[in-house]
Amino acid sequence: MTSSRPDLLKRLADEHARRTRAQLLRRVRTVETGDGAAIVVDGRRLTHFASNDYLGLARHPALVEALTRAARSDGVGAGAAHLLGGHRDEHTRLEEALARWTGRERALLFSTGYMANLGAIAALVGAGDPGARAAQVLCVQDKLNHASLIDGARLAGCTLKRYVHANVDSAARQLDTCPGDAALLATDGVFSMDGDVAPLAPLAALCRAQRALLMVDDAHGLGVLGPDGAGSVAEAELSQDDVPVLMGTLGKALGVFGAFVAGSAALIDGLVQTARSFVYTTAMPPALAAATCTAIDIARFEGWRRDRLARLIAHFRHGAHARGIALMESRTPIQPVPVGDSAAALAASARLEAAGFYVPAIRPPTVPPGQARLRVTLSALHSEEDVERLLDALAIALEPSPSRGGLGGDGVGPTRP
Repeated sequence: MTSSRPDLLKRLADEHARRTRAQLLRRVRTVETGDGAAIVVDGRRLTHFASNDYLGLARHPALVEALTRAARSDGVGAGAAHLLGGHRDEHTRLEEALARWTGRERALLFSTGYMANLGAIAALVGAGDPGARAAQVLCVQDKLNHASLIDGARLAGCTLKRYVHANVDSAARQLDTCPGDAALLATDGVFSMDGDVAPLAPLAALCRAQRALLMVDDAHGLGVLGPDGAGSVAEAELSQDDVPVLMGTLGKALGVFGAFVAGSAALIDGLVQTARSFVYTTAMPPALAAATCTAIDIARFEGWRRDRLARLIAHFRHGAHARGIALMESRTPIQPVPVGDSAAALAASARLEAAGFYVPAIRPPTVPPGQARLRVTLSALHSEEDVERLLDALAIALEPSPSRGGLGGDGVGPTRP
């Protein structure tokens, strides 16, 4: 008998075809080599304005030396999960350094930020038990949160409510929808596609008033904002009591790889028992942990990197205004240039690449429909000349011309101030 079940591979192929027609197809491009602010793609050297290496540490000689030295003594892999013999001295040293830096009692390492968010949320709303009922737990999230926070709540099975971006009153209304339920409010510290900073102090006050637990994903704030680069939570002068659950990543401003959750000893002890993405995953290579410890020291004590980054951000924004280039509101290294139409964003990105700059187009579903953009990111490794050349190229790439019939051939140009 012939089965009437849907063909899952065909469904996947149909989605691929749909994205192709809508100019939303993603593709992986191989970078042949990179040396900080420049990369080589398809044999061409391009100035790199898409990296999250905000402090320019990914190729720092001290990190390379720390990783190499640790690899010689400990090898290139941990060989087991943390609880089965994979936890080394380098891991302990890194967790202690992260706790000190962020002002928390303890920290726990995860392999990626995605796994940290999935593990922490599942443990908090369902006590880590896949059979536990999480329906009586409310999770309230900003509409522009990172996918890993949203997926964490969906997979945990709790009640997920999303509030208007950065709107504390909207968050309060969502909390009020289930007044008797335990509640977790989760937000990005710095939003990865918009570059703006969450209203953390008002959100913390709301959570205190509503007896909700506040969780902040500070992947893009750590190393960039706050005293000694301790992040957006530190910049807002919020304590562990104000923000009981803090997640940060190690592969952005710190230039390495991995993630952590920091908070009270009770939080970390609970995650060790119930966060499945920690328990059932091989520990990160100890050599990476050693390199990250070195990165933390540099990020904390070489404040000139943040100072230089701040000057470059101001330079870029001033230059964009002078050239009539619209920007979204952001004081961080993430400087989005709104375009709107996906085809127009692809066309502008291609023109920038032809001019020698790597600035990929960001399109739905990463951003909402009609909000495609060029996501420019700045690094302390960029020069003022790099920024000036990019601004000149942007002004040309974004300008519709009769010969092109408008951006992407559809006459859609950027929003002008």
